Parts: sequence; structure tokens; C-alpha cells
Amino acid sequence: MKGYTFYGFTEFIICAGYKQHYIKEWFADYFLHTSDITFDFTEGNRMIVHDKHCEPWKVTVVDTGLTTMTGGRIKRIQSYIGNETFMMTYGDGVCDVNIKELLKFHKKWGKIATLTAVQLEQSKGVLNVDSDNAVRSFREKSVRDSALINAGFMVLEPQIFNYLDGDNCIFERTPLEKLAKEGQLMSYTHKGFWQCMDTKREKDELEKIWASGGAPWKVWED
Repeated sequence: MKGYTFYGFTEFIICAGYKQHYIKEWFADYFLHTSDITFDFTEGNRMIVHDKHCEPWKVTVVDTGLTTMTGGRIKRIQSYIGNETFMMTYGDGVCDVNIKELLKFHKKWGKIATLTAVQLEQSKGVLNVDSDNAVRSFREKSVRDSALINAGFMVLEPQIFNYLDGDNCIFERTPLEKLAKEGQLMSYTHKGFWQCMDTKREKDELEKIWASGGAPWKVWED
């Protein structure tokens, strides 16, 4: 959210589910968490707020259900989006993609959806195996073993809701496949930093990068 704010986008909708009340409570107390507070119990239980530090955000947290699939969650926020172009981002990855350039690219092509593509490299050594299942060689990974993947930073037009049909809809399957078949899905290639956080190992690595003070995705100032 701080990354989006850096590029001038400050209105957010969070598709919440499991333990969504924790997210709501965090935002409810955000103003207090980011300010210095004096609690004065000597004169009628006063609370004095000093040095107010908070983001210029408008945040709507929507309970989109415990078991709802990705497409279903987007469908559930349709009434909050209205008839506007909007951006959709997964909550498990960080990236230094230029959001304004992504939006500019999307508007240039005029399609229903644009995804950000990044090159995911093979992380292990590669085996060459013949038809008899015999290993013929073993080599280190190389650029040719990488593949473009969806980085999870997308721009969508409101027509996307016509491709979503309920809570069991998986956004990455039928909707995106249909858009691609119809020529309505564009790919914005990002050559900078991207990393998901799906495992404990990835979490530890990202926290190590953050602690170093050189996190590539931290484009904002404190």
C-alpha cells in the first residue's frame, strides 16, 4: 500500500477472509499506532494525540468469505468498484514495478486486463533425461531454464466482472484463459525485483533484505 501511495494511488479495497477482523481492528487503531499519545487520567480521562503520522488512505475491508476462490473474491467487491478501471494485487509478493508505467501501458493497449510478467529462474540444477529415464547429463541452471510468470500486479477494466461467476471461480483459470483466447489480456514485462512469500524460507530472506536497509521494493520515504 505504501508502494501504491508513492505513485499517487491512495484508495484501497482489501479482500479479506480468514481472521478478517484482525485486519479491521488494525486499521481501526492505525491512527493511534502511528502517533504519540498521552493518556491523561487526572482530568477526566483525556487522550492527547501528538505528532500525527498516518497515510492519506481510504481503505475498505470486505469480508469476502473463508473459502471463496480468487475470482469469487474479486466478484464480491464489484459494488465497491463501480464502473472504473482498477488495479488488483496479490498480498503475498513484493515488487518494484512502476505502477504509473504499468497503468500507462494498460491504457495504451485498451484491453480488459493487463498483468505484470516477471522472469522466474530455475533455482536448482537441471537434469537431462532420455526416453529410457536414464540421466545423460547434469548441469547448473541457466537463463534458458527461466519462464515468464504472473507477478500479481494487474490492471483491470470493470468488464472483468462479466468473466467472474461466483465464489468458486478461480481467477487464474477460466477468466484469464478466456481473456487470453479473446485477445483481451496484455502482458507488461517487468525486469526489476519481484519475490513472493509463500514459504518460511522466502519470508526469512525478505526480512533479511528489509533489515539490510536496501529493500528494492521500498520506493517510499519513511
